[in-house]
Amino acid sequence: MSLDPRETIAKNPMSAIQIAVVAITIGLNALDGFDVLSISFASPGIARAWGIDRKVLGFVLSMELLGMGLGSIFLGGVADKIGRRRTLLGCLVVMTVGMIMASRAKGVYDLSVWRVFTGLGIGGMLASINAVAAEFSNARRRSLSVSLMAIGYPIGAVIGGSIAAQLLKQGDWRVVFEFGAAATAAFIPLVFWLVPESVSWLCRRQPAGALAGVNRALSRMGIAPVAQLPSIAGEALKRSVTDIFSPQFARVTVLVTMAYFLHITTFYFILKWVPKIVVDMGFTPSSAAGVLVWANVGGATKLGSNQIVDLVGIRPRRCDPI
Repeated sequence: MSLDPRETIAKNPMSAIQIAVVAITIGLNALDGFDVLSISFASPGIARAWGIDRKVLGFVLSMELLGMGLGSIFLGGVADKIGRRRTLLGCLVVMTVGMIMASRAKGVYDLSVWRVFTGLGIGGMLASINAVAAEFSNARRRSLSVSLMAIGYPIGAVIGGSIAAQLLKQGDWRVVFEFGAAATAAFIPLVFWLVPESVSWLCRRQPAGALAGVNRALSRMGIAPVAQLPSIAGEALKRSVTDIFSPQFARVTVLVTMAYFLHITTFYFILKWVPKIVVDMGFTPSSAAGVLVWANVGGATKLGSNQIVDLVGIRPRRCDPI
């Protein structure tokens, strides 16, 4: 066969391995959701154990967000150069090490450094799993797959937060990071054994051994191998990230970036401070974690309802003027 394998994947029904990969991206996003908020679950205990004030605590709470920003920018680009699979594995290792070392921190400086380090992995992961969910889906289910992947974030905060609330009843704040490290490490063998390299990435970048890699992935999907890789158009080779700042797209890029920045600033400000505020009101750290869990239940419910609407094909009825 000489057909473009990307078109074959887009047209064929999704195989078991493709469904498994999308399910893994949901789990990876769930990890990100818990790992980001782990410092929020732990913050009341940290403040009490180290006797730090709100100003210093706010500094600590923001550190992994700095790492996430850097990771999204730089490691997202790395995924386009070395491949999706390698980037996912690398980010999982970074996140696992960061969570382990955070649980062993002796002071604000140590904890801040390891939260930045963890954030690098989280940011790289967030930038990569969107592409993985899209590239392993067929055309019919692509939007659904990406949307389900997005639901993983609040689900991770809900499930992980519920477990953290129970752990905090019996242990100190360090158990939150220890649990996060164990959960993150558990995904390393899953990605290693179940996630092949993206066929779309192999066809676009065509590194050494790309044809063999494409055919291995196609074989696991139950698709016939190809005899050669599709040719790369010269126009595609000239594309770069700077294209989004070209005169054609610059205005849209700035508007979308500012809108997302303002949204995410509000989102994380609320989620980071909820547990500390609840504890200051006289409640236990485990109760504070429960409040944050319910905030994410709302987010997961809203995202889930949107996907049900898309899945069953319901559309809002147009109301004609009377």
